Amino acid sequence: MSNKFILYEDFITYNNLEMLTRSREFAEYLKRRRTVRDFSSEPVDIEIVKNCIKAAASAPSGANKQPWHFVLVKDNEIKHRIRITAEKEEAEFYSSRAPEEWLEALEPFGTNPQKPFLEEAPYLIVIFEQKYGFDEKGNKIKNYYVKESVGIAVGMLITALHYSGLATLTHTPSPMNFLNSILNRPENEKPFLILVVGKPAEGVKVPDIDKKKFEEVCTVL
Repeated sequence: MSNKFILYEDFITYNNLEMLTRSREFAEYLKRRRTVRDFSSEPVDIEIVKNCIKAAASAPSGANKQPWHFVLVKDNEIKHRIRITAEKEEAEFYSSRAPEEWLEALEPFGTNPQKPFLEEAPYLIVIFEQKYGFDEKGNKIKNYYVKESVGIAVGMLITALHYSGLATLTHTPSPMNFLNSILNRPENEKPFLILVVGKPAEGVKVPDIDKKKFEEVCTVL
């Protein structure tokens, strides 16, 4: 069977000066993104978040299998259930599961088992990775480069939300399989992370940290 190709007419070209300007401005814009742990309860138009998920769902993926599913949680009772169960897992993590080295690495960020942001923020986006899919007859279909594909999509989602004026926090309680039960997701899906979404609380503070220099993260050959 031959592949069907269509003409790529949506690509926008710029002259070199425009490209340099756009790349510089975008880099500076993204450098202003910060993770926050205190969220305002101020409502956010759900269409904004839906548009950002649409952007994330346009991400490249292995063999275009698109092995992801996004659950957008706005219901307060569901958020409460997620918080209660996540805090139970986090309490065990901090008290017995986490190695001392990990706890020392987390210390500058002031994290602890309490996760009020899971209820305070207007939205949680729970991203699932699909270990395999199904065809129209219900037969299993192998997905390729699942974690890489979902990771790219999540990066695009965080970027889209920041571009739209919203703050985010990535949260990965361990283990996360309780999310399948609470959100009624099938066994072929595995929780990848919880993305907390909303506006920062008034007067919110963030850790005073630096990013590595360009020369430390990139080698040009």
